[in-house]
Amino acid sequence: MTVPAARSASLSAFDLATAQDVFALRRIGQSAAEALGMDRQDQVRIATALSELGRDRLGCDGLTVAFSLPAGRERVLAVVFEWDGGTKADPDLEPASRLLNRVRHENDGARERIVAEHPLPAAWPDTPAARLEVREALRRHAPLTLADDLRAQTRDLIATLEETRAQREELRRLNDELEETNRGVLALYTELSQELEETNSGVVALHAELEEKSNRLRETSEAKTRFWTNISHELRTPVNAVVALSRLLLAAGSDPLTEEQRRQISLVDASGQTLFSLVNDLLDMAKAEAGQLEIVSAPVDLRALVGQLGAVMRSTGVPGDVVLLTPDPGTLPVTVTDEALLTRILRNLLSNALKFTEKGEVRLGFAVDPDAAGQWMTFTVTDTGVGIPESELPRVFEEFYQVRGPLQRTHRGTGLGLPYARTLAELLGGTLRLSSTPGVGTRVEVRLPHLPAPPAPEADA
Repeated sequence: MTVPAARSASLSAFDLATAQDVFALRRIGQSAAEALGMDRQDQVRIATALSELGRDRLGCDGLTVAFSLPAGRERVLAVVFEWDGGTKADPDLEPASRLLNRVRHENDGARERIVAEHPLPAAWPDTPAARLEVREALRRHAPLTLADDLRAQTRDLIATLEETRAQREELRRLNDELEETNRGVLALYTELSQELEETNSGVVALHAELEEKSNRLRETSEAKTRFWTNISHELRTPVNAVVALSRLLLAAGSDPLTEEQRRQISLVDASGQTLFSLVNDLLDMAKAEAGQLEIVSAPVDLRALVGQLGAVMRSTGVPGDVVLLTPDPGTLPVTVTDEALLTRILRNLLSNALKFTEKGEVRLGFAVDPDAAGQWMTFTVTDTGVGIPESELPRVFEEFYQVRGPLQRTHRGTGLGLPYARTLAELLGGTLRLSSTPGVGTRVEVRLPHLPAPPAPEADA
């Protein structure tokens, strides 16, 4: 085998003319693979594939073999066998194709070639020094005899058998571990399946229990609503009679009464009015919960509504040290909503605020929300009353619940004002929120949709 000068794109190139050159090619290929950092199996694969290709092409005119590391995205070791065409049958690439990554046959008419490629290890550094080391590995082997080649192949075969045996032992150990792991996984799967089945049974039972309780709650709520409705209707007639008769007795045209009789009848009248208010609240609450309150939307002049409401609240009694403040009429627009329900909401909130404020002020505020393109309006009722402790705030919207305090003894109510007001606000598509600080006061905010009333049609000329 002769070694010409290195070609520009090659690490080294050789002529293949004798069987001894093929023996040397095997050792050279293995040394190159070792210098490139390939493992033992890849070294044997490359050496065997090159030996097979060399033997198959041996005898072709001008046969040469070149080793190179071509530039490109994929880093590979390329070995090219080249010879003059037409001197031998097509090459048998099947043995080498089983050992290397890619093997292909090319024919340009004058010369034929076999290109064999195998990927480089990712850890091999492609530097001038590393390439020089590979070139030295390609040149350092002296020509081998057939006996030397057979001995080298025998050593490679023994090493490969030892490596295969070690791999077989490792594979057996891994199989044992895998079987043990599979047994553990199967046991865990069985256990989890049983637990999941028990959990599912519990969930089904819980769902059935919750559905039963939900049905009971619904039936209870419907029974409560029916009771409120019936009792309200039953009480309204006698209460109306008591209030009407007491007012007749107190009227100016009635028979004269003694001072004590007038005082006692006044007490009867006040108690009758309180009971009448309670009956009305119960009936309204029952209608709201049963969904029987109909929303009647129409243009509402908030100036007239707030003015009338303020006059009524002042006439029914504002404590002497308390001032009731209402918005400037010029700031109140005309909106489309249910006037009766809006009046009830504001009356309930103002009545509560006046009831629990001994001095200071109760203020009714109004604003159109600028962040919602004018489509929401907010009413606020702020007082300087006793306030509500933080621990009581979660319960103020419970029906019939009344906050305990010194004013509760003198101002008894039904505990329906706030729940009723919030229910009505939600029916109108809005919300009601409350915040309070003991000793400072309470603020209630009602946010409702604001639909400006369309302009009135102009009269015909």
